[in-house]
Amino acid sequence: MGYLSPPPSPAPVVVYKDVGGLVSDYEAQTEQYRRENREVRLHECRSACTLALSLPNVCVYPDAQVKFHQAYNALTREVDLGISSKLFASYPAAVQARLGYLTREYRVLSGRELIALGMRNCEGDNPVLIASRRQRQAPAASVASAAPTANPSSWGDIASKVQSAVASALSGPEAQPSGSIRVAVADRERIDARVTSDAVARSEAPIGALRVDVPLPPRRPPSEAFTTNDAQPRFSQIPGSQPILSAKFVRLETR
Repeated sequence: MGYLSPPPSPAPVVVYKDVGGLVSDYEAQTEQYRRENREVRLHECRSACTLALSLPNVCVYPDAQVKFHQAYNALTREVDLGISSKLFASYPAAVQARLGYLTREYRVLSGRELIALGMRNCEGDNPVLIASRRQRQAPAASVASAAPTANPSSWGDIASKVQSAVASALSGPEAQPSGSIRVAVADRERIDARVTSDAVARSEAPIGALRVDVPLPPRRPPSEAFTTNDAQPRFSQIPGSQPILSAKFVRLETR
């Protein structure tokens, strides 16, 4: 990311590598950062980018490289002493004293040198913050119990005990019940009686209910598996017709 291509405000401007350019462009961008009080963080900054050192909210990384040199005309390649003087005057006094003057060749100051001269350390003043989830202390375990008495007066008493026990278990600091708790308790005796009566009526027993065995009729020997007495009168013979099956298998209905 360069000095002239900042992220949307108010995010800090992190200069990874900027090789400089027209001094007028950098002067305008520097004044905008000054008005916005934007933070500028320098990694590698050359030439006109060094105007960033004039900002009140600028910092350098310890491994940063800041390179200074005289300004020159882009067409004639001749040094512009007026613009070079403006660049040099923009630097902090300690940096000016260290440089002494600007030359046509680069003079490099590292981030550690600039920090020693009083520039702000990006790493020292901007520590990395790691968000961690706060561990909540688990509330004391509550066990809900509703032991029936030896001779309970009614199922309503047991329901009341269960309701009180559940409400006590949920009354910790992390889970306050917002309303009353309703607990349904089944009447086992009524259920057993109803299941038993239904099973007898249908000759079957559902899962978990009382099984009722209904006696089956006695089995016949194989020789008497089918007799003429079992055949029900189903057909009437048409007058003048001949039966296909013998009377052993068909029992005619007389009218």
